[in-house]
Amino acid sequence: MARQREFDEDKVLDAAMQLFWEKGFEATSLSDLTSRMGIQRPSLYSAFGDKKGLFEAALRKYTSAHAASIRGKLQTNSSVKEAFRSFFENLVAKEYGKDPNWGCFCLNSMVELAPHDEKFAILTREHQMYLSVIFQETVERGLRSGELDPGINAKSLAQTLVISLIGLTVFMKSRPERAFVDSSVREILTLLR
Repeated sequence: MARQREFDEDKVLDAAMQLFWEKGFEATSLSDLTSRMGIQRPSLYSAFGDKKGLFEAALRKYTSAHAASIRGKLQTNSSVKEAFRSFFENLVAKEYGKDPNWGCFCLNSMVELAPHDEKFAILTREHQMYLSVIFQETVERGLRSGELDPGINAKSLAQTLVISLIGLTVFMKSRPERAFVDSSVREILTLLR
């Protein structure tokens, strides 16, 4: 008979995700993980297979929550232009806030692992495509309401906004002057004519 797990898998996965997010895949040791998660190595192996399996589970959990969060943020405002403005400006404000910010876990993973690991290239690309769908749905809402120019190609604009989001997020990791970033966000938002 299989033994029942003596830990909350969701809690230990959250702890692992936070550590991977802070340090990245390569810099996170198994000892770091078991210490943060409060479990022993055999339990980690039993639940997740290995470090890479744990990382994949953490990344999948993050991308699901991240996409739901973005969808929610874009739906809170009846104005599509205001929804995107608020979304991009809050992203910048969070980066320049007092709390430590490690950027987007998925984008960090894309930069660190995707060039060398096909599985993570696919996982991060899937998330980008899902964000494109969310952005496209939002743009289409603006087209239906008449808020956006009817000549806009919703799919192309959504993809361009996702690329802008990725570039901005990666760029902010080097902590450029805030005025430079704010100016760039204003220019990105002009796409929503």
